[in-house]
Amino acid sequence: MSTRNQVINFQILRTLVNVDGLYLLGYAWLFGMSLWISFFGGVIAFRALPRHQFGALQHKVFPVYFVQSILLSGGLLTFWVFKHPDVTTHAFKPWYADVAQAYALGTVLVGQGLNYFVVGPMTSKIMFKRQKQEKEEGKAYNDAGVSAEMKALNRQFGSLHGISSLFNLAAVIALGIHGLWIGNVGLKGY
Repeated sequence: MSTRNQVINFQILRTLVNVDGLYLLGYAWLFGMSLWISFFGGVIAFRALPRHQFGALQHKVFPVYFVQSILLSGGLLTFWVFKHPDVTTHAFKPWYADVAQAYALGTVLVGQGLNYFVVGPMTSKIMFKRQKQEKEEGKAYNDAGVSAEMKALNRQFGSLHGISSLFNLAAVIALGIHGLWIGNVGLKGY
């Protein structure tokens, strides 16, 4: 019987829940979430909320995003290495296709891990310092005549935000490459 004419029943549905299917769901969740957070959710919130509320929202949303990214990319990487044992044998040969895919997933794991554990907390700390400084000076961070301390905070915030954005962009690109790979080659293992 062809799959077009196959009758769906409980036994057929049970076969859908397998490691490959769960891998694809995990990948879709991670890539979709990354695209939404990076290119849509933040932009919408930035346009809709006053700046301090936007900052407070991002301070709450990004840690959840980073943790989910770490867990999902770690799970995907573990599965990939398990299903493609040549990755461990050729770990330092990124020109091997299976190894390159592990590197893509590792890029997400490391970048979002750094965002969660290092860059994100530093960025939030500077953001809240800057908001406090705004209250003390009675000026917004980008008003003319702000103090040297505010200018230093602006530089620090801009640098940290830029680093975080680069890690996040690298994750989105790596996930896009991985998605194109599994879309064309599949999850073939050994």
